[in-house]
This record gives sequence, C-alpha cells and structure tokens, in this order.
Amino acid sequence: MSLTASDVKKIAHLARLGIEEQQIDSYTNDLSSILDLMTQMGQQDTTGVIPMAHPLDQMQRLRDDVVTETDQRDHFQGIAPQTEAGLYLVPKVID
Repeated sequence: MSLTASDVKKIAHLARLGIEEQQIDSYTNDLSSILDLMTQMGQQDTTGVIPMAHPLDQMQRLRDDVVTETDQRDHFQGIAPQTEAGLYLVPKVID
C-alpha cells in the first residue's frame, strides 16, 4: 500500500502530531513500507498455527505470596477524615 504526502499529513493531523514539511517524504516512505509489511504478513497461511501469548515456551517465575507488611489499618483509619464500621466514607461524586 502506497501512501501519499496528503495521506501522511492527514494521519499526522488526526494523531495531533507536528511534522515538518521536509520530513513528509521520509514519513511517507516509512509508513508505506510498514503497511506493505503488514499486507505481506496478512497474506501468509497460518492454518494450523496455534495462537500464543509469547514466542518462547516459558512460564513466569512467581515469588511466594507471603505477607511482608504489618497491619496498619487502625493507624490509617485514625488519620482518615471519616470512617464507619471499618470502612472509609467518601463524598458522593456521581448522581
């Protein structure tokens, strides 16, 4: 897909990007190349390819879920403007 200079100007306007006039040709070539690559990738046969979240077959290393902080609920509720029955009271913001 080949973009024109006016296409790039319109895209820049919609994205609220400021592009200098002398850079438009460079952006036009770069964006056209990217769109051509996307077209080529879309034409590839992916039959039988299983969708994956990550290209490597690895598991995320997780740390043990242990409590590392002390309970400071009473302290934080003591400095809160309003609390009731262990809950923080906040003003209504949506009618």
